[in-house]
Amino acid sequence: MSPTPGSTTQHESISSPTWAQGIEQLRRRSFKMRAFIGLFEGLARLSPPNRLRIGALLARLSPWLIPRRVKIVVRNLELSFPELTPAARDILLREHLRALTQSFIDRSVFWFGSPEAIRAMVSVSGHEQVAGLVAQHGSVMLLAPHFVGLDAAATRLTMEGPEGATMYSPQNNPDIDALVRLSRARFNTVHLVSRREGIRPLIRYIDQHMPIYYLPDMDFGRKGAVFVPFFGRMAATQTATAQIARKWQLPVLPVTCYWDPACGHYQVRVHPPLADFPADDSLEEATARLNRHIESWVRECPSQYYWVHRRFKTRPPGEHKLY
Repeated sequence: MSPTPGSTTQHESISSPTWAQGIEQLRRRSFKMRAFIGLFEGLARLSPPNRLRIGALLARLSPWLIPRRVKIVVRNLELSFPELTPAARDILLREHLRALTQSFIDRSVFWFGSPEAIRAMVSVSGHEQVAGLVAQHGSVMLLAPHFVGLDAAATRLTMEGPEGATMYSPQNNPDIDALVRLSRARFNTVHLVSRREGIRPLIRYIDQHMPIYYLPDMDFGRKGAVFVPFFGRMAATQTATAQIARKWQLPVLPVTCYWDPACGHYQVRVHPPLADFPADDSLEEATARLNRHIESWVRECPSQYYWVHRRFKTRPPGEHKLY
């Protein structure tokens, strides 16, 4: 049963023994991991204003720190907002880099900060409906488009329960990958399925009546995808959202998260289930409708979508590359 808002369960107050033991094991792996963990522990102990200052500094340095990613952001904004002037897109670029770098700094709190600090930084609404829908339908799909506050949303929702499952992209460094896996399951049991394993392992958790947390909007190539519009461009989009929702009759609850640059607070919202999704639409029609929904949420705060991803990398046959 989920804790009531504002409550703190025993395992939250001390984190799980598995998490603590895993962190200590990683700390002993190498000097690099000791330094990395120590850095994030130090960032987590800073005051919110000081973390905001560090995030702002990194944003100013990002053209030199991550030049390739900055070029991808520039190109994505050109492709998605051709109606804007170059000056307006430059403002979006700077706002995006500011939110992106802060999300990296704030990950220290989600991984090593106290539950009280996390609750103060991230508020959540709409999660109360999940338990009833799981009881009624056997499971639900929490649909989480790639906003920069994705980690804030995932951490905060695990604090409210229940146990669940999600897919994730493994990190190239196995020690960093282990740290990510440990941290995502810090406050609750989260079954992480590698994208390399495909969708089938995730299905097992639906059959076990667990909610699944699904990210629908990255370009993973042509396999399992259709080309449907996104910001006026054809984008390779996985059909799994509609396929899973239809086969298992799952309610699909969008999850959005917006960061307030004025105070550093994240607001997570679990929306009501999408109406009549996927209904009798074809997979292509349902996926196109889903992209229209995602686009509408992005337009609420366009600077905070994950523009560093090459969303339009895979092109329809005969189209030239866009990056």
